Amino acid sequence: MSWLKEVIGTEKAIIAMCHLAPLPGDPMYKKELGMEYAVDRARKDLRALQNGGVDAVMFSNEYSLPYLTNVRTETVAAMGRIVGELMHEITVPFGVNVLWDAKKSLDLAAATGARFIREIFTGAYASDFGIWDTNCGETVRHQHEIGAENVKLLFNIVPEASAYLAGRKPAEIAKSTVFNCHPDALCVSGQIAGAATDSSILAEVKNAVPDTVVFANTGCRKETIADQLAIADGAVVATTFKVDGVFENMVDERRVADFMKVVRSVRG
Repeated sequence: MSWLKEVIGTEKAIIAMCHLAPLPGDPMYKKELGMEYAVDRARKDLRALQNGGVDAVMFSNEYSLPYLTNVRTETVAAMGRIVGELMHEITVPFGVNVLWDAKKSLDLAAATGARFIREIFTGAYASDFGIWDTNCGETVRHQHEIGAENVKLLFNIVPEASAYLAGRKPAEIAKSTVFNCHPDALCVSGQIAGAATDSSILAEVKNAVPDTVVFANTGCRKETIADQLAIADGAVVATTFKVDGVFENMVDERRVADFMKVVRSVRG
């Protein structure tokens, strides 16, 4: 049995993304609507996800495009306000993801009581956001310095919109990451949000590190989730939960419920 049962309450866990609206400082921030709009939108999505039966939620600044790898203070502050205002309504375990800054994600987790974060902790990449370098040793030391050692770390080892500079295969990356960094979970992604995770790569990673939790990180759908969960230990899900399955839309509670019905049948 993995840590999923203890922290999230079930194996084959579904972590649903609660995508936050553009925040102060973001190019697409709606100044005329202010933070009240961002809070209200997050509240509606959170309710739809929870009512639809997801196992956990993860709050992310998904619309802070184009992303930073050294996130500014105002973004973390705005995310903290939103999670804080929704705290009394959160009924499932939750995590946070400050895209793409592992230390800031840990800071937000420590401040809000989040149980897990998902980030790029290891590797160097050529990405749409420039050369993307990481320092896992420094990040994990920061985790302990701020008292966040109980926060579970979900390592995205196939990050979207980027290519690993060393040209190594995902299974090789998985093995060395587990040996060197002791991740709580590995996430395998498609090229962008909503793009299907390649089942063959997912299987290669899981076979390489059978004792490590592995998530399908993008592109899971009602029609494919049974096959994905036959390989993976869980999934991080977002786009398919939106109205018409469109990334920019609000969460559709009916789509969530239909998806989770399939998941429950997989669990038996």
